[in-house]
Amino acid sequence: MVNLVAICMLFGCILLDGSDAVSFSSKLVHRFSDEAKERWISKSGNVSVADSWPKKNSVEYLELLLSNDWKRQKTRVKLQSNNNSSRNQLLFPSEGSQTHFFGNQFYWLHYTWIDIGTPNVSFLVALDAGSNLLWVPCQCIQCAPLSASYYTSLDRNLSEYDPSSSSSSKNVSCSHPLCKSRSSCKSLKDPCPYIADYSTEDTSSSGYLVDDILHLASFSKHAPQSSVQSSVIIGCGRKQTGSYLDGAAPDGVMGLGLGDVSVPSLLAKAGLIQNSFSICFDENDSGSVFFGDQGPATQQSTSFLPIGEKYDAYFVGVESYCIGNSCLTQSGFQALVDSGASFTFLPTEIYAEVVVKFDKLVSSKRISLQGNSWKYCYNARLATE
Repeated sequence: MVNLVAICMLFGCILLDGSDAVSFSSKLVHRFSDEAKERWISKSGNVSVADSWPKKNSVEYLELLLSNDWKRQKTRVKLQSNNNSSRNQLLFPSEGSQTHFFGNQFYWLHYTWIDIGTPNVSFLVALDAGSNLLWVPCQCIQCAPLSASYYTSLDRNLSEYDPSSSSSSKNVSCSHPLCKSRSSCKSLKDPCPYIADYSTEDTSSSGYLVDDILHLASFSKHAPQSSVQSSVIIGCGRKQTGSYLDGAAPDGVMGLGLGDVSVPSLLAKAGLIQNSFSICFDENDSGSVFFGDQGPATQQSTSFLPIGEKYDAYFVGVESYCIGNSCLTQSGFQALVDSGASFTFLPTEIYAEVVVKFDKLVSSKRISLQGNSWKYCYNARLATE
């Protein structure tokens, strides 16, 4: 049988320095796992989906992962109180900590329900470690359909945010320290505009910023569950383009990046969580995300690197690559840690050296597959117990 060989790296932990506070947890389900397949079937009622679901580690399975990774590679967002007794609490969205998976119709992303505003309104937002802003459809000029009847996977309508209907909503003016688009303002008193612009498929969200309440819940072994409200910056997404109109994040995105405007950064600044979070996966392609998690004291770590003088994304330094007992010389480079990618991507010149050295160590016969995605594939026997 065919054994496709690739260099893979799962997203382990992201740790940011900060103050002691609570944790915010949520379970993640891999897009192609058996658990995701069962949820997809239960949601859609279509058992035939099992026949078309990619078999794990098959050519189709890896091609789908690679295709999604290339989209992530091309995507680059241009959007330029402490309580020590709460250390053991869990903090999660008031709707619950469960994340949702809807397959290809929602671009293989992970989602969770959150509540915003007063009175609270529910939104199904995509979780994205590659961007910073929490934005939702708002006073729409151009938004994706929000009716549940438009999507086979939803059992309730999606929401549109209206700042004027929330008593806790406040405009973020152009004079606000977190307003990055001040040059576009006619007056410092104007609402701060934003443009989250993605290079892939002309995908973007634009509108203006508001300050409102994100509803959370907390509990611990020593205290009953209680509600927590935190002020966060929200993008009033009046106009979306590209894949945001085709099913990717129709009800918004929760940014988990390093920026000051991201949800984890704002929660940490408010003293609700430690300025850190982790995303971990197990052998069944499922896992959890923890906000405020700094890991065990014995855990080894590596520092993130700035791009220029700023820490805009999760970059680490790769010192060398070794194949067997042979290590590439002068192979140091910077690599982006991306929770949305399934494979490790190497600079072209380093990849060329890696595959040549690897090919010399493989005794199995090399084969050709259709397309250009997999040039180094082999006929190999899988070891059995």
